[in-house]
Amino acid sequence: MSRHTGETAEAEAPSAGAAAGGGVRRPLGRLGGPAVRTRLGTLAGVVILAVLFWRLGTGAFVDGVRRIDAPTLAAALGIGLVTTVFSAWRWALVARGIGIRLPFGAAVMDYYRALFLNAALPGGVLGDVHRAVRHGQDAGDLGRGVRAVVLERTAGQLALFAAGGVVLLTMPSPVRDQIRQAAPPAALGVVGACAVVLALRMNRTPSGRKPREVRGMLGEARQALFSRSTAPGVLVSSVVVLAGYVAMFVLAADVAGAGASVAELLPLALLALLAMSLPLNVGGWGPREGVAAWAFGAAGLGAGRGLTVAVVYGVFSLAASLPGAVVLVARWYAATRDRRTADPAGPVPASCGFRPLAPRAPAPVVRIPAQLSEVRSEKYAPKESARLARSSLPFSAVPSEGRPMTPESV
Repeated sequence: MSRHTGETAEAEAPSAGAAAGGGVRRPLGRLGGPAVRTRLGTLAGVVILAVLFWRLGTGAFVDGVRRIDAPTLAAALGIGLVTTVFSAWRWALVARGIGIRLPFGAAVMDYYRALFLNAALPGGVLGDVHRAVRHGQDAGDLGRGVRAVVLERTAGQLALFAAGGVVLLTMPSPVRDQIRQAAPPAALGVVGACAVVLALRMNRTPSGRKPREVRGMLGEARQALFSRSTAPGVLVSSVVVLAGYVAMFVLAADVAGAGASVAELLPLALLALLAMSLPLNVGGWGPREGVAAWAFGAAGLGAGRGLTVAVVYGVFSLAASLPGAVVLVARWYAATRDRRTADPAGPVPASCGFRPLAPRAPAPVVRIPAQLSEVRSEKYAPKESARLARSSLPFSAVPSEGRPMTPESV
């Protein structure tokens, strides 16, 4: 009896441990979900802005908004038009490289809508998520639609990192000495990582579904970004887009009265743009303002001035994305009109308590031959006396057959 009890306890112990492990892993999995990461990034952006306003005051924010006028907003809209058109062209090239079609006009409108949603919603990436899902559904391949957007954004980030590394290594900036010290170890680390990847690729085994999927994704990335048909366009569009972002930052610095040359502002602009790529913002606000305030303070231009420049840049970015709101409203109106055209009567409300009756099927028609109908009509035709009796109305003077007219019969 005791032996059986001991075996039962030993059998139940692993199951209890597995249940405990599953109970621990489930909350950890929820913490690593995209919704939780978005909320944490939004919270981090709010904390950064709160610390900045606490240390530097709200005067820099108010001063930046007050300095903006109509001509500068028009210039920001023009720069935003150029960057959006070239970004949409890059997206169309990448989508074509992985085998899905994306018309250029639709790409421009969808990109504007994504920019507006990125600026208006927390997280700063929900517009790109919406763009990826909608394009994948329209193309009939959700996976490729998502990968096209991811690769397009990756191309922009690679251009930003490459330009930022070259500029911050060669031009005076608050982080030039630190970057020069960190550049050799980083380069050795990249070379070592490439060597490890090459060794694994040479000694890989052909079996396994996951390695095949990884190789397929790498092949798509190579075809979309580095093939002869797409690489020149992707490179040119990325350079133009990055130049547009830097030009908008220089315009914001001029509006804020920074009093610095373009050569002095270029490293600071790239630092602010690199900070914007961090997923710790509220519609793009947060790390950009913090890094700009620190970089301008370290460069001797004043932390408050850097915060003002970042605020003006944020307002310019929001203004440049406003055509996306027009696209959003126009698409919503067109979808509503199409639904009304397809169903003029409109759906029956559920609160009415009844369903519309289905149309009844027509009754079958029985055809009788002409001869048979004549015989039946002659055989079963009523007699003349019966026809007279039926046709006689009450209080009529016409007598019934075989019955005299009496007061009782009347």
